[in-house]
Amino acid sequence: MHRAHTAFSLALSPMAHKNFATWLLNSSSSQKLIKATAAAAVRTYNSAAAEPFANGSTATYVEEMYNAWLRDPSSVHTSWDAYFRSNTYVSPPNLAPVQANTLPLTAFNLGGAASAAPDSKTIDDHLAVQAIIRSYQIRGHNIAHLDPLEINTPELPGNSSTKSIYANFSFGEQDMERQFKLPSTTFIGGDEASLPLKEILNRLENVYCNKIGVEFMFINSLEQCNWIRKRFETPGVLNFSPEEKRLILARLTRATGFEAFLAKKYSSEKRFGLEGCEIMIPALKEIIDVSTELGVESVIMGMPHRGRLNTLANVCRKPLNQIFTQFAGLEAADDGSGDVKYHLGTYIERLNRVTNKNIRLAVVANPSHLEAVDPVVQGKTRAEQFYRGDQEGKKVMSILIHGDAAFCGQGVVYETMHLSDLPDYTTHGTIHVVANNQIGFTTDPRFSRSSPYCTDVARVVNAPIFHVNADDPEAVMHVCKVAAEWRATFHKDCVIDLVGYRRNGHNEIDEPMFTQPLMYQKIRKHKNCLDLYADKLIAEGTVTGEEVKSVAAKYENICEEAFALAKTETHVKYKDWLDSPWSGFFEGKDPLKVAPTGVKEETLIHIGNRFSSPPPNAAEFVIHKGLMRVLAARKTMVDEKIADWALGEAMAFGSLLKEGIHVRLSGQDVERGTFSHRHHVLHHQLVDKATYNSLQHMYPDQAPYSVSNSSLSEYAVLGFEHGYSMTNPNALVLWEAQFGDFSNTAQSIIDQFISSGQSKWVRQSGLVMLLPHGMEGMGPEHSSCRVERFLQMSSDDPDYFPPESDEFAIRQLHDINWIVANCTTPANYYHILRRQIALPFRKPLILCTPKSLLRHPEAKSPFSEMSEGSEFQRIIPDRGPAGENPSNVKKVVFCTGRVYYDLTKTRADKQLEKDIAIVRVEQVSPFPFDLVKEQANLYKNADLVWSQEEHKNQGCWSYVQPRFLTALNHSRDISQSDEQSTFSNTTTTTTTDNTNTNQDTDSETDSDQKSKPWLSRMFASNKSDSATTGGSAATATATGEFNAAKHFDLKNVRHDFNRPAGVAAAPGVRHAKTGRKISYAGRASSASTATGSKAQHIRELNALLNDAIST
Repeated sequence: MHRAHTAFSLALSPMAHKNFATWLLNSSSSQKLIKATAAAAVRTYNSAAAEPFANGSTATYVEEMYNAWLRDPSSVHTSWDAYFRSNTYVSPPNLAPVQANTLPLTAFNLGGAASAAPDSKTIDDHLAVQAIIRSYQIRGHNIAHLDPLEINTPELPGNSSTKSIYANFSFGEQDMERQFKLPSTTFIGGDEASLPLKEILNRLENVYCNKIGVEFMFINSLEQCNWIRKRFETPGVLNFSPEEKRLILARLTRATGFEAFLAKKYSSEKRFGLEGCEIMIPALKEIIDVSTELGVESVIMGMPHRGRLNTLANVCRKPLNQIFTQFAGLEAADDGSGDVKYHLGTYIERLNRVTNKNIRLAVVANPSHLEAVDPVVQGKTRAEQFYRGDQEGKKVMSILIHGDAAFCGQGVVYETMHLSDLPDYTTHGTIHVVANNQIGFTTDPRFSRSSPYCTDVARVVNAPIFHVNADDPEAVMHVCKVAAEWRATFHKDCVIDLVGYRRNGHNEIDEPMFTQPLMYQKIRKHKNCLDLYADKLIAEGTVTGEEVKSVAAKYENICEEAFALAKTETHVKYKDWLDSPWSGFFEGKDPLKVAPTGVKEETLIHIGNRFSSPPPNAAEFVIHKGLMRVLAARKTMVDEKIADWALGEAMAFGSLLKEGIHVRLSGQDVERGTFSHRHHVLHHQLVDKATYNSLQHMYPDQAPYSVSNSSLSEYAVLGFEHGYSMTNPNALVLWEAQFGDFSNTAQSIIDQFISSGQSKWVRQSGLVMLLPHGMEGMGPEHSSCRVERFLQMSSDDPDYFPPESDEFAIRQLHDINWIVANCTTPANYYHILRRQIALPFRKPLILCTPKSLLRHPEAKSPFSEMSEGSEFQRIIPDRGPAGENPSNVKKVVFCTGRVYYDLTKTRADKQLEKDIAIVRVEQVSPFPFDLVKEQANLYKNADLVWSQEEHKNQGCWSYVQPRFLTALNHSRDISQSDEQSTFSNTTTTTTTDNTNTNQDTDSETDSDQKSKPWLSRMFASNKSDSATTGGSAATATATGEFNAAKHFDLKNVRHDFNRPAGVAAAPGVRHAKTGRKISYAGRASSASTATGSKAQHIRELNALLNDAIST
């Protein structure tokens, strides 16, 4: 046993230590044999399963032979007997194959008479060569020639990167011609097994220290590292055919020519051009070409503003005249406020001429928040993969384009990358392309990041990083080819760092010499990439100078023709820039009809029974005892035909799944629910990863249901779900915050995408945000979802009562930018979720969801309120004694959310059920003007109060107060100056007598009026004053009566329903008529959302209730 122990001790020591060779030569032959054979065994990871028994090189085998010899010398082979007797050993024939990364023992020539043993220097030198090769692979990128401007070239001894690599090894010039055997960890030899040291160094220099720098040795997988080595080290990988070079030149010519054309035609316009990094366009096209050849059918791209127009023109092939029209400042021919041209997206289906395959390309619209689009693209990609059944990401892929400063500076990049390998969020590999200008606006890299590279964030997910000099087109193309093949092979992220420069300032009218004078002196003298590459191809005879000029002239003619066509356009069309078209969704639908949200009671019972049952036919599935009680309580409710919050939600989901609607619920801890109420996923208590989701097994032909615990991220995950919701309108996509106030870390997604996405980009989304909300003494940070912020961004006019009609509610929903609600019953929660799909259009839904109401005994709904014939109630009136005798009511308290239950309890305690009515406003935005007016008229003699649990400067008060006044008084006067300055030819507004008058003004035409700036229109002299004074009807007023042609024909241009047609958002002086008022009962204003003291919270709540429930 001592010998075996010694062998293993050696095997576990570092094999590459330089004293190993000396030890091997000086040790006795017996020790030498046993230890060397043991070491050889460990080379194959000491796995008996991976090594054939016949090899006989493991320490176990040696020990068994020795023990058998001790018992009976005749029981072992004669060679073992001779060895153990005399320490002279000749190995028996070896019939096993040689293992990977190993050498047969005879290769060491140990003790053999045929050849002399190698000296220690020979072995040390071979090990040193291996160390040099590894050094290049690990650190070669640090000294690669990546900067076209050569500003960041490192200062090295003797300006020789080769010497700096091997300076620490004992090689001299006399060793340069020595032959060295190449290890299996390099491919620089090609078919050659050994090379002279000089050639080894030259090849390593060309691979790792030329125009490409590769970071990959931090990757844990040996297979992936070898894959990358082979793609870059194999001789000849950078050899391109003349046809390939001419294609690169043609694409580079188009990219450069597009920027030059825009600079010539629109010299004073911001366009955020790509000058200095034009190679990005051929790079993207190469990625798409290779990916298409490998089976990809759809590519979804996200990018910042720099280079976007060039990408749309030359990668997506968007018609050039549509791009040029964006510079003309024309009026829009369709709805929406629009966005600047370098934020717009598009969707194109075209033939890839290189691969002769069809490809779909989408560029997602993006705000100025540079990296905010990253998770949106990933969510859209994941959704498209899901609907295509592309479980491995072979047909749909994403490309994200970044700026260098944003890639390392924006935290959402890190959050998005951490989604890359999560089962319910992975897109199976994204190719990240960094357009590295080596500057961020005016900030140098040394002041904008702490890491050596802007791409270092990618190392956290083991993504290989390919740095490449943007002035070497062939190197760029090779890197792009490798990146596309990597993604197709391993389905993981990778990064291409295009190291270029920015020829102009941050935009074309910015002066960069203010802050980077030395850099821009170099840039002014530096030839562009096209000229450098054309000179190279001309010099090597691939093309002629005339051919280069011909290609450039041909593209300029194309641009001129498109420019002439753009001049004929009179309007821009936002729909031409839609990045997520919903083919067939809007066609054939009544835009003002909502499908029923109630379902048959039998359906509710079926869903409830399934939801309250353990896995069928799985008696061995051990469920937690506490959950068994939860299931039993659910079953009791189903038998009694009532539903609590969790059951109501499950019935909404289950009924939609039955109808073929995919439901996806995502967020932190959503499987169980933050407050342990949902429990959609049951876990086997004895078997890891054994789970059961009853909503996935409601019906045999149901739609898929996905509930996914997310990473601890709001920004990236909310953006992801928003992107997911953009892909298919026939899906209910929900994101739930752990607590409502945590949504503010995703504020960019809320402000830039969800709130304004339809207005800017004509892009609808039915995303639902579930935000737990309620002042329940949990402190400032777990109380309010900041509903006031969502209400502040709602687009309805507080001073305008829309025309009343049977379609009042649906018209409001159509024209609002999103819906904000705070439901108090499971039935209303059920209906509003189903209404998201029942609507003939899509709007985001912001839902304040409860915490204590999840288990409140009164917060339950009978099945009758969810079955056929029932619907969502925007307002729930008082159905008690006060509602039965409204004339005797002294006070009406309007409220929303869980405070209703506190108010009813206080009212009952004070025995004021007949004197005080409590009305719940379930849908806060768009505001239910008609129903508030109806309730106010019902209680004509009562004082009106708004009560809320939030502080006065928070919650709904600031939103509802002016709208209550509009609803109560219903009418307003509009001054003549307001009318003249803002109305078009035909004006409509609400007046006191509700008369309808439509007359043409004899002043300016509609187009003339619109062409003037709004300030000019607001303060222009009133041309018709004298005529009006004299009784002339030159200016007319109109009622708010419904006029389909003017207001609600969705196929025609029309103004917002939530304000009179032709009236601006702030139409000047308004004189509201005096009438009923509404007062406030609640907490005073505060800087914090809630007190941190439980006792103070209770005092504030009691004061609120006493103020509201008093006569």
